[in-house]
Amino acid sequence: MNAQQLDALSAERQARVDAVLDRFFSLAKNRAAVFGTEYVRLWTTLESSASGGKRFRPRMVMTSYEGLGGDDPEAAAYVGAAFELLHTALIVHDDVIDRDFTRRGIPNVSGSYRDIATTAGVAIPAAEHRGLSVAVIAGDLALFNAYRLIDRSGVTGDVRERLLEIMDDALFASAAGELIDVDLSVGAGIPDVEDVLTMERLKTAVYSFECPLQAGAVLAGAPETVVEELGRFGREIGIAYQIVDDLLGVFGHESETGKSTIGDLREGKRTVLIAHAMAQPEWSSIRHLVGKPDITTAEAAEVRRVLEECGSRQYTADLARQHAHRAVANLREHDMADALTTELVAVVDTVLGRVR
Repeated sequence: MNAQQLDALSAERQARVDAVLDRFFSLAKNRAAVFGTEYVRLWTTLESSASGGKRFRPRMVMTSYEGLGGDDPEAAAYVGAAFELLHTALIVHDDVIDRDFTRRGIPNVSGSYRDIATTAGVAIPAAEHRGLSVAVIAGDLALFNAYRLIDRSGVTGDVRERLLEIMDDALFASAAGELIDVDLSVGAGIPDVEDVLTMERLKTAVYSFECPLQAGAVLAGAPETVVEELGRFGREIGIAYQIVDDLLGVFGHESETGKSTIGDLREGKRTVLIAHAMAQPEWSSIRHLVGKPDITTAEAAEVRRVLEECGSRQYTADLARQHAHRAVANLREHDMADALTTELVAVVDTVLGRVR
């Protein structure tokens, strides 16, 4: 299968998932209308939050499902949509934790409702509180309905129970990772790179790669050994993906990533990049800038210069490549279907392509 065919297949799968989510939100908004226009607006805002994005999680579900011989793409689309709705719930709540009011350069759920309040004349502190409060409600709705979409896939019996277990594993691990992230953000010491990697795996890689790949395999009726092997692949590529994402959060291009290259520095986010830099002698020259609420563009440029000079950028990129190559090595050690192997190697190329 060549690159053009893979792109066409990916677009077809995404269209199926988008159709499931469109139906879900259409039904939810119709149901919400009984409770008034404000509730409909909440669901519309949540739908906007769930739109766009890379759809990596549904892609992982459907790649493993169809690569292992699954022949009910509609059921797979529902399971994929369930993981995408879980992702929506987690990022909405993550923005509340971080007190962020934008995502991808536009107001998120918190920001949308903050702006509605300020337009109505509400003072900023109260308006922000309203925005964050509504985001908690919206995230709760998305979280609960992620499980409901598993049921709407039509699966029953042991397969349904196993899929719900995997979904539970995804949420359970992500909450643990979020807790570690919160603790790291207030810690005064130098975080260990391994601790940061553990946090990133639990917070993001498990629900974004490991569990979606396993869910697709379970849905396809694959043996448990294959489910476990795909989990190991997902762990390595998921870690690589998150390392790259954090690297792009400082060195990327906002026009390509949709993410500010100052936000992580302003927040003082504990990433592999920053954890490595904190252990270098050059750190003393930028310590006062990382985490500075009003960091300027010029100051951010100085931080980037030092991160390159002390080797932290190169170290981080190399670490991402190591995990990606380990993912491929694990994949090739086992007798996977050729079509599945081809698609998963393409996923690795996509991840690494973001830092070339």
